[in-house]
Amino acid sequence: MRHRSVADLMTPTAVAVQPGTSFKEIARLLDEYGITAVPVVDEENRPVGVVSEADLLRRHTAKDGPSTAEAMMSSPVVTARPSWTAVEAARLMERHRVKRLPVVDAEGRLIGVLSRSDLLQLFLRRDRSIQEEIREDVVVRILQLSPSAVHIDVDEGRVTLSGTLDRAGTGPILVRLCETVDGVVEVEDRLTYEDATVEDEAVAAVEAVAAVEAVEAVEAVEAVERSTEGAEGGTV
Repeated sequence: MRHRSVADLMTPTAVAVQPGTSFKEIARLLDEYGITAVPVVDEENRPVGVVSEADLLRRHTAKDGPSTAEAMMSSPVVTARPSWTAVEAARLMERHRVKRLPVVDAEGRLIGVLSRSDLLQLFLRRDRSIQEEIREDVVVRILQLSPSAVHIDVDEGRVTLSGTLDRAGTGPILVRLCETVDGVVEVEDRLTYEDATVEDEAVAAVEAVAAVEAVEAVEAVEAVERSTEGAEGGTV
């Protein structure tokens, strides 16, 4: 499955300021562009900090010291890479308790900004698009089932799976994989199985855990490979 990347979701032409930019100029930019924070970049367009509305209010209240971007910014700055998945970026935001991530290229230069509101785009995917991904990627490509083996209904990101499968072990795997599809809010399992016994269901649960762990392990390896583009967390 292809998870949407940071490059797919970020605002590509980021507004940025220099360390010497004044308080009033930053306030004007935030108002003009309807944003709540702005990256601070050096002469080579590499992020060195972030100035937010909170930083401006804090400095205005304190009324002491210089009112330049360099004096007000939060630093060091946590950045993301365009190849990261939205899940990786969201986890980084949560770990560092930030609301936005400057996105940098391989040379560490600013190419965009990813905000929490950008991540919410994942849940604005059309139901038809989610349905097609589940059928083509999960049901057919990964589980190698007939596309007609499972009925997939998607309503506002809520997925309902129904139909009769040969093996009890397939259902839990299918449900878990559907939960990882971008835009899925929840999954309801209405699947039934041919001649399934209690013992079958117990074995199926074990098999499902092993299969899902294998898929997650592959995704973890891919995430590590992407992270080698820069330091962990992208702090510069």
